Amino acid sequence: MKPLVQKYGGTSLGTAEHVRRVAERIDVSRQTGRPTVAVVSARGDTTDRLLADARQLHPHPAPRETDQLLATGEVASAALVATALHRRGTRAVSLTGAQAGIRTTGPHGAALIKSIDTRAVRAHLERGAVVVVAGFQGIDEAGELFTLGRGGSDTTAVAFAAELDARCEIYTDVDAVYTADPRLVPRARPLPEIAAPLMAEMAFAGARVLHARAVELAAVRGVPLLVASAVDDRPGTTITGGSPNGMLEKEGFVTAITHDPDIARFTIRLDPGDPDRPHRALRAVAEQSIPVDLVTWADDRPALSFSITGNAVHQVRRHVELAVPDADHDVSVQRGLGKISLLGMGMLTRPEYAVRVLSALAALGVPANSLHTNQLRVSVLIPAEHTATVVAALHDEFELDRPRPDPVPTS
Repeated sequence: MKPLVQKYGGTSLGTAEHVRRVAERIDVSRQTGRPTVAVVSARGDTTDRLLADARQLHPHPAPRETDQLLATGEVASAALVATALHRRGTRAVSLTGAQAGIRTTGPHGAALIKSIDTRAVRAHLERGAVVVVAGFQGIDEAGELFTLGRGGSDTTAVAFAAELDARCEIYTDVDAVYTADPRLVPRARPLPEIAAPLMAEMAFAGARVLHARAVELAAVRGVPLLVASAVDDRPGTTITGGSPNGMLEKEGFVTAITHDPDIARFTIRLDPGDPDRPHRALRAVAEQSIPVDLVTWADDRPALSFSITGNAVHQVRRHVELAVPDADHDVSVQRGLGKISLLGMGMLTRPEYAVRVLSALAALGVPANSLHTNQLRVSVLIPAEHTATVVAALHDEFELDRPRPDPVPTS
């Protein structure tokens, strides 16, 4: 029987009782006869607390030491889950990322999984043990510990599923992927299935359900993926691996709305005497594996602009100013922005959807800072304080509370 990989998020492990429930769920899966690997995140707000402790000692902790510190959160979770399984009489073993064979490449805090040597994990599975792996981490060829960045435990789980030819189940504090955040839009619908390319775009645009890298990896490697609640038995959302077309024809042309309430917009004034300035600035950001969005740069506009998540502002500014040290006064940052994204297929060929987004903003009296369209989404930057109002209005505008079983026209 093929193995099963399950991933449990930090909220699912927040208390001792939560850990016991997770152990029970893992045990139930194991009793079906499927060899089981559980990948776990740090409990509750452990990662944030560890970062806060470090920053009390140094405003900019060294990336290596930050990785050493943060990785302890996942290691603790793995040991606690294994301990809870032992209490149930279940054979289990906890492994760090290094012990589980995860090899990484890339910078501290944002490493990529290069390979996984699954021999140790397979050996424990063959002996009938549940293997509990600390997510979010691995080591490089020299044995140095690296973390994968926020959401890295999702990626760890999918990577193991790919290597073990296993199904992957992501258990979290939400019961499905919704048409919008149900905390902002009570009428939002759970989606029974969604295509991996669209789910990856949703994750990049602000949906917190899954990490974009994990979804992309699942699509590339053909990993069956389920997102479901860790506390109930609702069916959740299945992430399908193929083209988005089939799913979108079932769900309607516009599928969902996502939001990110903490966005910053960088603007770097261009210098005709230094034509390489934009390239150096973007390369400095890219080398830190920091995602950028809404990039604008044209010959007739004397500035390069791009957006990032608000928590990366200090890191980006530091590296941009190192890359273009003569341009301190030419770099500006606009804070207090929110990003709203309309998700669906064929957005580039349906300009009326961008028009409807802008019309809805105008009706609300909300200014649009920047608008970007690609084949899967329309994204707009607005003042962050209007985020909840705009999400609800666009959900109504596109009637996403109504299932749409009819196929989408092709013309």
